[in-house]
Amino acid sequence: MDEKTLRIYFTSDIHSFFYPTDYRSHGEKDIGLFKCANRFEKDGNTLVIDGGDILQGSPLGAFCHDSVGNPEKIAEIMNCCGYDYITLGNHDFNYGTEYLGKYLNTLNAHCICQNAENKQGESKYPYCIHTLENGLKIGVVGIVTDYVNVWERPEHLEGVNITSPLSAAKKALEEIRDRCDLTVCVYHGGFERDLDTGAVLSTSTENVAYQICSELDYDILLTGHQHMSVKGRKLFDTFIVQPSDSGREFVRLDVKISGGEKQISSVTCPAEGQCDESLMNKFSELNQGAEKWLDMEVGHLSQELMPGDHLEMAFNGSGLADFFNMVQLSATGADISAASLANEVAGLPKTVRRRDVLTAYPYPNTLAVVKMSGKHLKEVVERSAEYFALDEGGNVHISEGFLKPKVEHYNYDYYAGFDYSIDLKRPAGQRVTELKYKGKDIKDDDFFNICVNNYRACGAGGYPQYSSCELVREINTEMSELILNYFKENPSVTVESANNMHIFC
Repeated sequence: MDEKTLRIYFTSDIHSFFYPTDYRSHGEKDIGLFKCANRFEKDGNTLVIDGGDILQGSPLGAFCHDSVGNPEKIAEIMNCCGYDYITLGNHDFNYGTEYLGKYLNTLNAHCICQNAENKQGESKYPYCIHTLENGLKIGVVGIVTDYVNVWERPEHLEGVNITSPLSAAKKALEEIRDRCDLTVCVYHGGFERDLDTGAVLSTSTENVAYQICSELDYDILLTGHQHMSVKGRKLFDTFIVQPSDSGREFVRLDVKISGGEKQISSVTCPAEGQCDESLMNKFSELNQGAEKWLDMEVGHLSQELMPGDHLEMAFNGSGLADFFNMVQLSATGADISAASLANEVAGLPKTVRRRDVLTAYPYPNTLAVVKMSGKHLKEVVERSAEYFALDEGGNVHISEGFLKPKVEHYNYDYYAGFDYSIDLKRPAGQRVTELKYKGKDIKDDDFFNICVNNYRACGAGGYPQYSSCELVREINTEMSELILNYFKENPSVTVESANNMHIFC
């Protein structure tokens, strides 16, 4: 029996990092799609696939949306890199369906996202059966985490209903299984269990890849969303992989099929080497426009707000988080505020440019003010206190719950507007020993207006209390724009330490 082969190049969570730069400096780095696509070798038996989260994330993506309103350029980049199939990530909905539609209308690749349905309950982006040059039929199904419904603003999902990814993947598999030689599921989501032990790491439906593998029998599951590198391996009867984010690496999979036998292997390839100069030059005007836009001076700080180690900042406080809380309180007039920092923290220098703002606050979050009781306030501070753990020697480290299955430093919150004390020797959930507002003890039945970002306001990150609170008002301006506006009103800013947190261990 003749052997037939398939090669797949797979990327995910590019987050609009195309050029080999992190936009914090002008130096070239081993990062970005152009450092990956330079090694895509296409023929009639090759597929290039992306797992979602293309439109948002880098300052270039912000420039395309905020300045030129042109996602078509991003689609052209994807076209030049030879993509055949893409699924949607949760961040691809951040700018609304109209912006997403402009991107998809220019994209040559097929969008497959089985659980993104229209009002009639039909998939807007159904599976495809792709016939290779050698005659192999490949069934390709895409799905996205249903936590899009939790995180995204409703107006950004107009005309789209995100259903259960597991159910959609199951139904699609039943329809394609007997019509193709190989089944591939592209899932913008990750693993809810430890891959070695099977231990439960998360009980939410944000990530259900382990369940997909245990209940369905796709030949290949291409995963993303968690920004962690998963080397190719079998999980039950399914071959799984996941590349890291921002074009730091891609996965090359090779499949051999002969007489019904399937051999699947993969290599995780780091971004490196020389970018295709013709590709770099083709979009240089876009990139140069972004660089000029990013270098615009927007304001001044009395001192630089540089990040430290995540644990050190969480334990001792962060000037950058204090500044974000200052902006949030100014924009909303709330009594208190909660802010978090990104996994990869970029600080702010004394002379602040637009580039600095967008790298320091890379998310398209808006703000919400909710009415919260003293009881619930204590509970959310308890959740933040779970970030810390003590070893047998009494040394403080970061709890595994914030590191596995996904690194989530951004789910630790820094607070402003009240004083609080935490005793790490006490069990998690019982660590808050003191809460004071303007010098008075906070009682369970006291109420405050608290400002948080829209991600936190929907209860995400282990803070369900926010979603049950009364919504006082929304500020539908992205936080990065609020920071820029704050500098317009206050060209020279002095950030004073909140000095409101006391941790004992």
